[in-house]
Amino acid sequence: MSASAKSTLRLVVWLALCGGAAAAVGVPATSAQEGVFLSEEQAPAAVLPDGTDIVRTVVPATQDLRNRVRALLAPTAPSVWEETYVSFTARRGDDIVGYALIVEEIGKHRPITFVVGIRPDGHVNAVAVMAYREAYGGEIRNKRFLSQYPGKAARDRLQTYGDIQNVAGATLSVDAANRAVKKALALAQVLWGIGGPS
Repeated sequence: MSASAKSTLRLVVWLALCGGAAAAVGVPATSAQEGVFLSEEQAPAAVLPDGTDIVRTVVPATQDLRNRVRALLAPTAPSVWEETYVSFTARRGDDIVGYALIVEEIGKHRPITFVVGIRPDGHVNAVAVMAYREAYGGEIRNKRFLSQYPGKAARDRLQTYGDIQNVAGATLSVDAANRAVKKALALAQVLWGIGGPS
């Protein structure tokens, strides 16, 4: 491989990691599957845009925490148990406008990183994909798909072909998104006491 070809390849790989490979090589954006699309600093604003004061907390995933989350999710279990959870509390003035959690679930082979914004009433405010690591199924990043989650709560089934419409060719990624949102809602119940059965 020539030096020029190696240089071009390195640029395309770097742009793919930044989410810009499609524009760089002149292909439609839907071809760019893998990439990092939100940093941790950008994540809370993506799902809680009304928050003006954001407080970040790292929560250790103790065995007790896992057991409590597992009990809320039964019979479904997460495909990933993170070592810690990064959470955010978003305020506007004296009012809490919501909470956000970064969670991961396995798509086909690799973890997909999500941020889930949850309102104080325990309903989903918004969901965003922070990092996608599979060759296919990245269409779950589209607003049309993610718009199915706002308003959902812990009592909702969040099942593909049930209350969540599938994306053709991305069933495993859709399943991962459903599990990620359910896990975030269960964590919200355990950490903040919000969103339990009503």
